Amino acid sequence: MSFRSKLALFISLFILSMAAFAVEPFVIKDIKIEGLQRTEPGTVFNYLPVQVGDTMTEDKSSEAIKSLYRTGFFKDVRIEADQNILLITVQERPSIADIQFSGNKAFQSDKLKEGMKSIGLAEGQIYDKSKLEFAEQEIKKQYLAQGKYTATVKTSASPLERNRVAIRFDIEEGIVSRIKEINVVGNQLYSKSDITSEFELKTTNWLSWWYKDDQYSKQKLTSDLEKLKSFYMNRGYLEFSIDSTQVSITPDKEDVYITINISEGPKYRVSDVKLAGDLQQVPENELQNLIKIKKDDIFNREKITESTKAMNGRLGNDGFAFSNVNAIPEINKEEHTASFTFFVDPGRKVYVRRIDIEGNERTRDDVIRREFRQVESGWYAADKIDRSKVRLNRTQFFSDVNIETPAVPGSTDQVDLKVKVTERNTGSIMFGAGLSSSEGLVGSFNVTQANFLGTGDRVSAQINTGSVNKTYSLSVTKPFYTPEGISLGYDVYRRDVNTSSLNLVTYNTSSYGAGIRFGLPLSEKNAISYGLTLDNTEVSALTADS
Repeated sequence: MSFRSKLALFISLFILSMAAFAVEPFVIKDIKIEGLQRTEPGTVFNYLPVQVGDTMTEDKSSEAIKSLYRTGFFKDVRIEADQNILLITVQERPSIADIQFSGNKAFQSDKLKEGMKSIGLAEGQIYDKSKLEFAEQEIKKQYLAQGKYTATVKTSASPLERNRVAIRFDIEEGIVSRIKEINVVGNQLYSKSDITSEFELKTTNWLSWWYKDDQYSKQKLTSDLEKLKSFYMNRGYLEFSIDSTQVSITPDKEDVYITINISEGPKYRVSDVKLAGDLQQVPENELQNLIKIKKDDIFNREKITESTKAMNGRLGNDGFAFSNVNAIPEINKEEHTASFTFFVDPGRKVYVRRIDIEGNERTRDDVIRREFRQVESGWYAADKIDRSKVRLNRTQFFSDVNIETPAVPGSTDQVDLKVKVTERNTGSIMFGAGLSSSEGLVGSFNVTQANFLGTGDRVSAQINTGSVNKTYSLSVTKPFYTPEGISLGYDVYRRDVNTSSLNLVTYNTSSYGAGIRFGLPLSEKNAISYGLTLDNTEVSALTADS
């Protein structure tokens, strides 16, 4: 809200509070509300600090006006009294009926709408003109981060019937500024080409039209700076620092020049590696074996990070979901050495209270739960949760699987598993047709559903037809025929071969059969399959007329 709007609101509140009641207090016999279009009367009553039977005073009048203004629903509020009846007259703010974007190619409209919600602009919400300018700047920031410095955004609000407005954002994305040069200042030990070889951002080259790697992006620059830091810190340069980064753009906003100032510092070796903290929960030798960096090694940040991650994972396998392993350095700048103490804090051992699943509109809950290796009411096990996610992805029923482990409110030793899946299309229908010199016109039809009716069963039917060969088949596979994961499959088929038009053989064949298949899991990754098929083939001789 602008200063002018705030001043106007203050003055109106002051005047209304002074003028609302210049009479003696009275007992309210009734309350009437006028001017409502969308807001329910009950909503107004909920915000009023008075009700029928209360004594109305000047102070309560002022409080009522302020309370209704604070809701943001109204741009004008008046209170009057008429023979002990409290009359409240309001003028509602318009609501947002529609939000549209035009000209946006880099960002989907749905994504932009989600961003607008965070600043209070959404369909159905109260319209606040002051938020339009803020929304415009936020959209520009998104384009600036993508390197589109010439992007412009114009906003408009069109009034609609029933006190509503339609908001429109007209966007001209402009051109993407391209990187003309990347300079690194302060590098004495490595060449610029070595340093920037892993950068995602590149200067314009003959393949840029395809890879678009010369298009400036703030997010990509941030990522590349982290890669630069890792480049040095994984080679022993513990004191490496990026002193400053300058991004310059030409007046026409087409070319970008990036300058990175660095201090390399000396190379460090590891003088000692120790474990400390609570080492009673997991055998110390197991944790020791998970440390990737050893005494006399060149300092390597990546190995230290991998070590802490591996130890946290090992503790997580034993139920310590909130373990914390920190590598605490002790630096000797004179000798250019550093010793590291891995401090182990297992935290409290926790168990999984409940597994909640969402996003499965077609797939049944039990189909998802049977893939889980982590069980409800069991001790938390990070490796089992990771394995469960792998198994869910392996079903090919979902395009995305996300598992979170929030702590149970009010408990120090329980977590829930929040499983969110995004289902994918698991069915397919295929048609085919062709010409053959021996059979003429041939056709094929195949329909497959890998998650039949959400049960996880696979059903497939196939038909191939031609003047010589005709094949019909149906296949059903139940991957969990038993809770232990033994699979069962059925196959039925019919195949007819009519060779009368080929003049190659003197007989026709007709076959039909059925088969049964079993799959026995040997481990998480291996299984053995076996089956039995019964086939009946009838041979008929061609007659002379054939």
